[in-house]
Amino acid sequence: MNNALLNRSRLSLGGLALVATVTCATGFAPSVLAQTMSSSSTASVASVTGINQTGATSAQLYVNTTHWADAHYIINGGGQLNVAMSAQDGRKVVNLSNLPAGATIQYRFTYFNGSFAVESPWATYTLGSLSSSSVPSVASSSAPSSVAPSSSVAPSSSVAPSSSVAPSSASVASSSSIANSLCQIQQTGPGSATVNLTSSSWATLHYSVNGGGQLNVSMNQSGGNNSYVINGLSAGNQISYRCTYWDTAAGFARETALASYTFAAPSSSSQPSSTPPSSSSIAPSSSSVPSSSVAPSSSSTPSSSPVASSSSSVTSSVALGNITPLFDQNTALEPVIQYDRGDALVTRFSDRGRDRHAKENHFQAYDHYLTFYWEQRTAAVEIIDYVAKGGTKIVMKVRAEGLLDNAQAENRWWYVGRNTLAEYCGNGVMDRVNVPGDSRFHYYKEDSWNCREGRAIQIGDQMEFEISQFLDKGGVLRGRDNYYGTTYLYIVGQGLVPWDVTDRNAFVGGLFKQRDSIPLPVSARLGGDTTLHVQMTAEPDGHFQQMATNLGYENGQPFVLGRRVHHTSFVDGTHDENFENGVFTEMVGKAGTRYINDRCADCHERNGRAEVAAIGQSLDLWVFKVGDAQGNPHPLMGSVLQPEANSGATSEGAAVISSWTETNGLRKPNYQFSGVQPETFSARLAPQLVGMGLLEAIPESAILANEDPNDSNNDGISGKAQRVIDPVTNETRLGRFGYKAATGSLKHQIAAAFNTDMGVMTSVMPNPDCGSSQTNCGPSGSELANQHLDNLVKYVALLGVRGQRDYNKPEVIQGKALFASIGCQGCHTPSFTTSPYAPFAELRNQVIQPYTDLLLHDLGPEMADSLGEGEATGAEWRTAPLWGLGVSACVTGGVTGLRGNAPAFGLDGQEVCVPKESYLHDGRARTIEEAIQWHGGEGANSRASYNALSATQKAAVQAFLKSL
Repeated sequence: MNNALLNRSRLSLGGLALVATVTCATGFAPSVLAQTMSSSSTASVASVTGINQTGATSAQLYVNTTHWADAHYIINGGGQLNVAMSAQDGRKVVNLSNLPAGATIQYRFTYFNGSFAVESPWATYTLGSLSSSSVPSVASSSAPSSVAPSSSVAPSSSVAPSSSVAPSSASVASSSSIANSLCQIQQTGPGSATVNLTSSSWATLHYSVNGGGQLNVSMNQSGGNNSYVINGLSAGNQISYRCTYWDTAAGFARETALASYTFAAPSSSSQPSSTPPSSSSIAPSSSSVPSSSVAPSSSSTPSSSPVASSSSSVTSSVALGNITPLFDQNTALEPVIQYDRGDALVTRFSDRGRDRHAKENHFQAYDHYLTFYWEQRTAAVEIIDYVAKGGTKIVMKVRAEGLLDNAQAENRWWYVGRNTLAEYCGNGVMDRVNVPGDSRFHYYKEDSWNCREGRAIQIGDQMEFEISQFLDKGGVLRGRDNYYGTTYLYIVGQGLVPWDVTDRNAFVGGLFKQRDSIPLPVSARLGGDTTLHVQMTAEPDGHFQQMATNLGYENGQPFVLGRRVHHTSFVDGTHDENFENGVFTEMVGKAGTRYINDRCADCHERNGRAEVAAIGQSLDLWVFKVGDAQGNPHPLMGSVLQPEANSGATSEGAAVISSWTETNGLRKPNYQFSGVQPETFSARLAPQLVGMGLLEAIPESAILANEDPNDSNNDGISGKAQRVIDPVTNETRLGRFGYKAATGSLKHQIAAAFNTDMGVMTSVMPNPDCGSSQTNCGPSGSELANQHLDNLVKYVALLGVRGQRDYNKPEVIQGKALFASIGCQGCHTPSFTTSPYAPFAELRNQVIQPYTDLLLHDLGPEMADSLGEGEATGAEWRTAPLWGLGVSACVTGGVTGLRGNAPAFGLDGQEVCVPKESYLHDGRARTIEEAIQWHGGEGANSRASYNALSATQKAAVQAFLKSL
């Protein structure tokens, strides 16, 4: 909206009417209202929303409404807190206590006035004596910089924004029927229904299934339509739903009426019912806390059987042609993470042992892995939430691999953060119970009291918890015995959610809920439910090594066992992180006659990208695809250059960067080979590994829907899909992985790396890489047990994706909009929904934001190499995913300095990042700016649009990219 546009309208707030002329400015700055409203108007607004000082160090924020309301506030310039307000004395309030003397409180409100959402302007109040006026000051010249988005950018979906002025009641009445008709639901699959709302701006869906907890999710915007797929439904499920959306014509948010829909059998009509929900339905709430992607169903137990379906695809009607999908209705599915048991909502997941706690950044001892992490250091956890179904308690069952110390098997609930950053009020040792037929160790805790709030547990309560695996000293085979656990945030009635924190201030003893956990907004959950909580522990090199937040109940041990394979040498069996981890004897001597490196983790250090080597240094962290003049496998080297050799074989030679050619600030590597000079080759730097399981789970039809090989829409972008042959079944698959999308599945990609990079034969690829004129290439046949291969596949597939950072900073919000407006999304597709048939439950039905279309694009001659691959020419490259971009340099570079040793509960530690930036397939780009400038061919138009931006706008685009 134009900042100079003046709107004169009638403000109707809870029956209070006043006429005001306001300027639509960035963040609805209080100064604007101060200039345009009379003093009587200001007083009237204060009577609807405001603040009262209730004590020397306490205050109460209030909204005079019986509908939902959110408070957004900042204390002394710290981090913004966003909380759902509670009912008290006929209005909605938030009580602030333990405030510093003279504290400055900036605040605003979002609330429903009975017809639509209203957003109040920012105001400021300084805590003083009790005689001070409670009427807030509006003299500030601008909204807080951390939260005021540019008016040119669509508002975040995490909070329903609105114009500061509402339309007249007449306009509301005349448009209500239109609004209600926009939010429509229909059955789109055997267990799914899709809600659609036609709007060119944002929309939020609020729904509940069978009277359960309300879910509030951002709908996916595409082509003027917002949609959201509700999965995990069964015939007879009752869905109560409504939508909140931004009415672009009117300039404010509207909310449709609550409606209900009965999910029918696949052959039944999918038209929504117009019957209003019963009085037992959950009232509309402003909470934007989503649940797990699996909606509660009527199933009483988790199922591992395939999902029955009468349709080959429930995501798109795009024809697959000769491509055979990886997953369909016949795929065997692992058990769900969450299900509705009827009497309780059940969530099942896995945890691992850790050194310290999640918010203690001065220790810097949380994200790393401890000695012998694969031995007795994981736990399976089951949360049985009876409160979600009308009961009074929550039960947590923990299955440990090792015997826990009877006096230290702690399970801490309800974070308070008053005296330490790991303080919980619901401490206690779990009871041990016997489970017949299971030799593992089972523990139990239950409670019905929320000690943090001083009342019974309620739906919507934020229960942060942490389980300690302090092993029994008599039962530990080797390694240490004391282990803490992951810090989780569980929303009662909904499920586990990745968390952010309310502030990043230095710890002050005695303050309540410091660095309190709050749900990470849906818009920032790049990996859906796999998304990791915010990293508070100042471990900048650990971003890519964490297990998915929703790691399945039975997947804790396979994950760490796969990690052990990843870090093991296939020459001598050693573990690269710590010599105390000993030798994995089964892997000794498995490296092939010829290979590149002897372990996965040497190239993918900390699961990140490899760094660019110095001139003349061996490129043993790279893969060089090699060929003859026609692009066929080279007769003296095969398909990949393998410089290392053993068992009497001769090396194929090595490659080094001999020099760099730099033009206009952009550099390009020149290579030199010590052995045979291949006629054609393609140099590839080892890429980062996170998110690969989610990319594999994207339905083929969703990827092919973006294919436009002939540029039929004349936008200059002609992405095409790679088609590859499955090495096991010989079926045609959609290519997804590698710089030219040359492999079709994660198992295929990992088996190929074993085969050529380490010379290890598997059942997927049992023959060594051998040129037609080569000898002594080694024997054929699988030498790695399938279980080890499967564990490694599971480890890589289920790595958690780091969430977006700085998501509420105006520069990042602006950069996101600019990224779209200059055409970058033509290839870097922001969002997909993964398949309901993905075998791993963690990856099923996830809304993810990888920023890739997984298609091949011609990036021009300057980016081309001399060797094509499959259907990709030398100039065509798969669109690189952008998640993790902003933290990749620290993961690659690692850290310097001693861990910890910082002031107690400070803002960081002494171990700091040494960033090493290397972007694009060969690391030529030293900055994100350089990577953009290398985009020629199909990327040339976007590059030109970027170059036409102002310096401030370019900085905003880069800030957005670095937030991913």
